[in-house]
Amino acid sequence: MSSTEPVPEPEPSRPWRPDDGPAPEVWAWPAGDRPALGVWSAGRWRYAPVLAKQEWPDGTIRYQVEVDLLGDTTITVRLYQWPQPGLRMAHGSRSAKPTRAFERDQAGSMPRRER
Repeated sequence: MSSTEPVPEPEPSRPWRPDDGPAPEVWAWPAGDRPALGVWSAGRWRYAPVLAKQEWPDGTIRYQVEVDLLGDTTITVRLYQWPQPGLRMAHGSRSAKPTRAFERDQAGSMPRRER
């Protein structure tokens, strides 16, 4: 994409459903040390702290972010598949790596939060 082409707004992803197959691995960072994305919305790059990273079994990566899409201070949670032209890295985390946010129970059913 050249610098003269408009940046398309990123397409949100739908959440995982059981009929998608195996659940994605979900990772999170400490609240005070989250990475952030830039999300192109309403003609501007919007700062979007990452709540979680999802690694789907098909190899795709999705990020769940908090973002003010219109610049009116209304925060919305969105899930975006990475990469897309309307997403960019704002900054990383100082944490060596995120921690697994969920683990599967012994039967492999609904994930539960680790303690």
